[in-house]
Amino acid sequence: MKILVTGAKGFVGRNLVENFKNIRDGKNRTRPNLKIDEIYEYDLDSTAEELNDFCRDADFVFNLAGVNRPTNPDDFKVGNYGFALNLLNVLKLNNNKCPVMLSSSIQATLAGRFGTSEYGLSKKAGEELFFQYEQETGAPVLVYRFPNLAGKWIRPNYNSAVGTFCYNIANDLPITVNDPAVELELLFIDDLVEEMLNALEGEAHRCEYPMTETVVGGVRYDGLTPCWCEHGKYCGVTVTHKATLGEIANLLYTFHDQPQTLIMPALPDGSFEKKLYSMYLSYLPKDKMKFDLKMNVDERGTFTELLKTADHGQVSVNISKPGVTKGQHWHNSKWELFIVVSGHGLIQERKIGTDEVIEFEVSGDKIQAVHMLPGYTHNIINLSDTDDLITVMWANEMFDPGHPDTFAEPV
Repeated sequence: MKILVTGAKGFVGRNLVENFKNIRDGKNRTRPNLKIDEIYEYDLDSTAEELNDFCRDADFVFNLAGVNRPTNPDDFKVGNYGFALNLLNVLKLNNNKCPVMLSSSIQATLAGRFGTSEYGLSKKAGEELFFQYEQETGAPVLVYRFPNLAGKWIRPNYNSAVGTFCYNIANDLPITVNDPAVELELLFIDDLVEEMLNALEGEAHRCEYPMTETVVGGVRYDGLTPCWCEHGKYCGVTVTHKATLGEIANLLYTFHDQPQTLIMPALPDGSFEKKLYSMYLSYLPKDKMKFDLKMNVDERGTFTELLKTADHGQVSVNISKPGVTKGQHWHNSKWELFIVVSGHGLIQERKIGTDEVIEFEVSGDKIQAVHMLPGYTHNIINLSDTDDLITVMWANEMFDPGHPDTFAEPV
């Protein structure tokens, strides 16, 4: 399959092209039925001759080219309608009836606050042009109306509040939140890319945009909400997220502070928080890609907290010098896993009130996890005379200095 991507150097175009390359080069094997042979990248610096060649040979066209923040409002029509017209004419001249995808906007609904949007009007005109082209030629047309886009590589301080927030907070710059209650609907780029791959495989999700305000199946349709249906006129991405500006800002400051607090927030699979964190990290300056951890050092070695979570405890690393014994304490409800990754050691445990000592010889040559049970005093001994003993330790809760639940007692 030969694919043409217009606007290939833009935010969506870059992400799409790089992911197409992963499939073309066999690096992404999640789409075994999808074979990509050529990727034609068209952008502002491309020539008319290149566009003609690409339109002659393409098996699928993704039209992402467009204008969203021109200095002159008249440029909306030139960028969002004029190029689309040129693209479709070149396809006609080459008698190429391959599927064509159009990147439109939710503003093209002209619903609610978008009723007088110059950008929305130009996108709406582009949509109608594509539908007319489909009727005239019989070529399949896929018109996607995207909400606010988010994800890595989006340009900050341009047309994305979330991109600006991520960039500024990552770089210790101020942000302005005029109304923290304003809600955004966000479509993350990875979800968009997956839907574009669906489209390539003939599995695009279809929808309509009911214009009369009504409630069906618990969903309120207001002209902006897609109604998913098998033969809908439009296409869409089924996974989006809604969050207020205040919620977004608070999360980003939590991510910003993580190197100091060590606390990693809950990041459920597929969650808004997980996707936003990935986006935030993509804006880190190089001097923040590495950060120091507090090492607690004494004559016995070191102990360093690595990562904390509110609901899944914390991870630390303990380094014991040769011959050193550490631990010699017990907990009421706290429990731990000791994982020796380097060196040779002995772990001992004894249930409080009994005399039986349970021993586990451990080594980095065979990595194992050993439970430190509640109600058992325990220690770890470096058996080597020359080498450090390095142990990764996980505890089921963050350490609380006000309630340490740690009581000294030799094994």
